[in-house]
Amino acid sequence: MEFHPHDLLKLKGEEDLICDSPLQDWVKESLSRAPFVVVRRAPLMKKLVPVGVRGESRSERFAAFIPYDKILETITPEQLVEKTSWEQNERFHFIDALQSLPHVSKTLSRFSENWGPTGSVGFELASNVYTAKPTSDLDLVVRTPSLLPMELAVDLKTQISKVKVRVDVQLETPNGAIALDEYSNGKSPVLLRTENGPQLVKIQEIWNT
Repeated sequence: MEFHPHDLLKLKGEEDLICDSPLQDWVKESLSRAPFVVVRRAPLMKKLVPVGVRGESRSERFAAFIPYDKILETITPEQLVEKTSWEQNERFHFIDALQSLPHVSKTLSRFSENWGPTGSVGFELASNVYTAKPTSDLDLVVRTPSLLPMELAVDLKTQISKVKVRVDVQLETPNGAIALDEYSNGKSPVLLRTENGPQLVKIQEIWNT
């Protein structure tokens, strides 16, 4: 089985999690509202997927693992785009980040077929639980298996910035993820988020295998 950071995994409940510390009350409440966890950027262990539980604030994040055989469903950011999930969301006209997705979808279709919303917007579209706020940023992941030319990165940043919310784009490379904002500046070193932690690398090394 293959899992990627930002994938959402559905589980039966809190009893399916494996963790080193007791579950806090907010973790139990969060899983009761929406039994979904997010795949973390960490090494996969034998038949255990590293995941995180989202709370209502950025400070509420809980790391754990889930056994393969406890996963009921996997929802990727790309699947949310394929279904154009935002069109059926009843809060589409009230949340700016959701309203921005049609423009973003049209723009990104020129750059990559493999992208999708993550963060609170992606979580809401997958779980149908209200997690995005009127002030929420729009977090996106764009799969870039090969080098993204700098001129295209700059163009993408320009087009994306035309929406009325802040958009945080993570370029997912074979070696980790880098922020589009940082990459498009063209300055080294840059911060590459890897499964073994953040690393400073030269731009020309990002896609090295």
